[in-house]
Amino acid sequence: MDSLSHILERFGQLRALVVGDLMVDEHIWGTTSRVSPEAPVLVVDANGDSEVLPGGAANVANNIRALGGSVAVVGVVGNDPYGEELAKKLSNAGVDTSGLVVDQSRVTTRKTRIWVSHRQQVVRVDRETQDPVDEAVIEEILENIREKLKDCDVLVLSDYNKGVLKPEVASRVVALASGMGKICTANAKPVNIRGFQGARLVALNQSEAETVAGLKFKDEEIIKASGRSMLSELSLDCLVVTRGSVGLTIFSKDFDATLPAVPIEVYDVTGAGDTVISAISLALAAGASPVAAAKIGNLAGGAAVRKVGVAAVTCGEIRALANTKDE
Repeated sequence: MDSLSHILERFGQLRALVVGDLMVDEHIWGTTSRVSPEAPVLVVDANGDSEVLPGGAANVANNIRALGGSVAVVGVVGNDPYGEELAKKLSNAGVDTSGLVVDQSRVTTRKTRIWVSHRQQVVRVDRETQDPVDEAVIEEILENIREKLKDCDVLVLSDYNKGVLKPEVASRVVALASGMGKICTANAKPVNIRGFQGARLVALNQSEAETVAGLKFKDEEIIKASGRSMLSELSLDCLVVTRGSVGLTIFSKDFDATLPAVPIEVYDVTGAGDTVISAISLALAAGASPVAAAKIGNLAGGAAVRKVGVAAVTCGEIRALANTKDE
């Protein structure tokens, strides 16, 4: 089996297509020393301009690019300054944004987080449209996918249930990838999970997996039985369940394995799932076995949670964390 270094070295030769719910993650940093006289809430003194970063599917694309892969993105933005800013940031990072569709009826999804002392998140404000995307826009999205998927090694579907990857759309995209012989991976939300049936690999966090299974994972036997059941029902090659401080569990038709979490200090879990699916997807496209890909994804997620806010991870950080873990 190829070593971690050999797999990571191949990332630069790969091209990915990311499809899903694009977001802007806005961060406002400040300090607080008093409670408002108007209501029992903190008064936050903003320190300066807000920081705008790619989130959701855009964060997946950003992570793939940071890991060395070439990447194109297909999704929807609104006709607003945040959609323009998101496209600009992705383009500046080297992401192919020609597949973006501007939907006049929607706003660009934006999550604004207010932080105190770079460690404590005080509140998050969401601005979004969750209604399904109009059929005319869906057809434009599908046409962009057909065109760009021809030259890609892996398709990554990033579902945040904001209207792009509803089950009837996700199933069409998975079928497109299958028909073209492309690896298809996905981060899926439980409400849309049936649309990802037949994908190569689907990743869920534990809460999402519990929702799909319809029960709480109180012990390892329940987790294993539920994972095997979901794998079969969804006709997947692999299922990954990320489990926070426990690590992640990967299921395939022949085995299941739990990889312990990397022992690091966690600052912020925002966007860590995006990093995990990005690394796993590139690793599979590089020819890694499911377990080897999951190990790389586990390390990438560990590197991500050491940072505040949505953050891209590099191959160098994965190597460094792997060396620390082995010491």
